[in-house]
Amino acid sequence: MKDFKYKINGNDYAAHVEEQEDGTLKINLNGKEFVVELPAKAAAVRPVIKPVAAPTAVTTPAPRVVQAAGPASVTSPLPGTITDVKVKAGQKVKRGDVLLVMEAMKMANDIVAENDGTIKAVCVKKGDNVNQGDVLIEMEADAVVAAPAAPAATTPKPAPTPGAHTITAPMPGTITKVVAEEGQRVKRGDVLLVMEAMKMANDIVAESDGIVKAILAKAGSQVQSGEVLVEIA
Repeated sequence: MKDFKYKINGNDYAAHVEEQEDGTLKINLNGKEFVVELPAKAAAVRPVIKPVAAPTAVTTPAPRVVQAAGPASVTSPLPGTITDVKVKAGQKVKRGDVLLVMEAMKMANDIVAENDGTIKAVCVKKGDNVNQGDVLIEMEADAVVAAPAAPAATTPKPAPTPGAHTITAPMPGTITKVVAEEGQRVKRGDVLLVMEAMKMANDIVAESDGIVKAILAKAGSQVQSGEVLVEIA
């Protein structure tokens, strides 16, 4: 505590100064009180208040619906002739099950289920000619719920071996089965892979005799038109 008396421009001033515990100065100047903060001292005694982070809740990712329940019609992807009917009304099927076989573009194509569910009605019979978009089968799809999939690590596709004969994807699709093995000797026309495209299972066949040098796709792979699937030496 200190007292000061001084004169400024002929005026008398009396100051009473008290130092506070928080580092400030309480000053009474001619009966008027002021509080003055001294930065160095105030910082030294001022408590440090750290924000407390709210606890992070551990949440389990919500399941995702990969297939909703409801009517699901199977339509013809292109004009053709029904050569075989594999299912009947009331039958339970899984996604990927063969429902019909249709001859189109000089090939026998499997028409597969796109959903799990129950066959409600088969709208065609063996020998029927169908047009693109015609309803072939009516289904009642089941709801399928799955946990969110972890993001898959992307790996670069291997480059084809120089000089090797390559078999490429004729259209975008999904590889559902790998039939051949690396090192296997194959004949022209042998089935190497099965690819689902345009709602059909399509056989990818060898275009020449030879030995399978490399298989560049696996079951479940999404492939684009022109992508190399198999190398044959």
